[in-house]
Amino acid sequence: MLKNNNQDIPVFGSLFSDEEVLLSSLRTEPISSNIAYRLLKDQLIDEGNARQNLATFCQTYMEPEASLLMSETMEKNAIDKSEYPQTAEVEKACVAILSDLWQAPDKLHTIGTSTVGSSEACMLAGLAMKFRWRKLAAERGIDVKMCQPNLVISSGYQVCWEKFCVYWDVELREVPMDKTHLNLDTDRVLDYVDENTIGIVGILGITYTGKFDDILKLDSIVSEYNQHNTHQLVIHVDAASGGMFTPFVEPDRLWDFRLENVVSINTSGHKYGLVYPGVGWIIWRDKKYLPEELIFEVSYLGGSMPTMAINFSRSASQIIGQYYNFYRFGFNGYLDIHLRTQEVAKDIASAIEETQLFEMYNTGETIPIVCYALKKDTGIQWTLYDLADRLQMRGWQVPAYPLPKNLDDIVVQRIVCRADLGKNRGIAFINDFKECIEELNQAHILFHDKRNKDTYGFTH
Repeated sequence: MLKNNNQDIPVFGSLFSDEEVLLSSLRTEPISSNIAYRLLKDQLIDEGNARQNLATFCQTYMEPEASLLMSETMEKNAIDKSEYPQTAEVEKACVAILSDLWQAPDKLHTIGTSTVGSSEACMLAGLAMKFRWRKLAAERGIDVKMCQPNLVISSGYQVCWEKFCVYWDVELREVPMDKTHLNLDTDRVLDYVDENTIGIVGILGITYTGKFDDILKLDSIVSEYNQHNTHQLVIHVDAASGGMFTPFVEPDRLWDFRLENVVSINTSGHKYGLVYPGVGWIIWRDKKYLPEELIFEVSYLGGSMPTMAINFSRSASQIIGQYYNFYRFGFNGYLDIHLRTQEVAKDIASAIEETQLFEMYNTGETIPIVCYALKKDTGIQWTLYDLADRLQMRGWQVPAYPLPKNLDDIVVQRIVCRADLGKNRGIAFINDFKECIEELNQAHILFHDKRNKDTYGFTH
């Protein structure tokens, strides 16, 4: 209600409710806070239910206590170490926990930082590799001004790596995926390497399908290369999706700092770290892999503290939310949550497989991702784009999109199961999925041409 001249005016009785909410210029006078809140909230109604968004990895639920703690610390600037020394200690604790989780050989020599999601973390990893290559190449007598550095990665990369290469003038060398290699083709990876290669990126959870690169085999190949070349290769692991899932569910899988050539790892705290968007993390196994030019000193408790993030002023609330989860759940808490999430993914995959209409690319065996394509010999007339339409009618957002080049004749759908997708909601999705297929089988009008290979839905 709006109070004006001692009279209560209902929100939808105000003149402001007759106006367009999205303005092209500022109005002259302010309006009541309750009307601003109500009308702007209503403007956002037609966006779907975030809990039913199975396109995104980003968490859509945190415990009320975590949300309260984060809301109470939104005003803290993460970069102000001297003003907020306890917040700085919380960030250091998160870095130490991740170093331990990723089996760093000597935690006293590791260095890391929080970032705004994994994209910033990947930028920092790429910059560290580029600066290191530039220094070592110059020592080998190479005129680095006359050659362009390159980065080797599979064609299943996330777009942040393309951005890195464009922003910092690095050639992106894609090892193409094919039907027998839906991840990095380790048999061909050295074909893309030369003395200007700053490093190789292994992906622990390819965005398109959720599959893992064989980082253990890649490490062996890099070790062999380094024994016979003065140019020394390093590996960065983009563990945006798997970095806070695999250590709990598959602790014996070798992909992390136990491999001698893995020098840095990034992850998204807002994926299986179970924090609201947007927090990421990057850790270097040893300070020597982070060139000094990328480390800046900020005032901290009368002394100084290193910072290497690209972004400067940002809220510390996501960092605090991450530590809340670490402190609250512990190892076994994360393990229980992830195992249950994986079980839901496997149940959904099993139900989809039972229809015998789909070729399965991931059934939740790596991270809780279900990915599938339509079989070619089913005789059905509808496409995955039609299925995406039908599912959205029931509130479920499930993207349909082609795989990367060389595989872009294959259209897949991907279901991301998060911690907030309980078994009860999984059963509801399965029932809706089956009903949508039945409706499509009986449909007389379909809207998507089978020859179309567009991306339908945001595949982040």
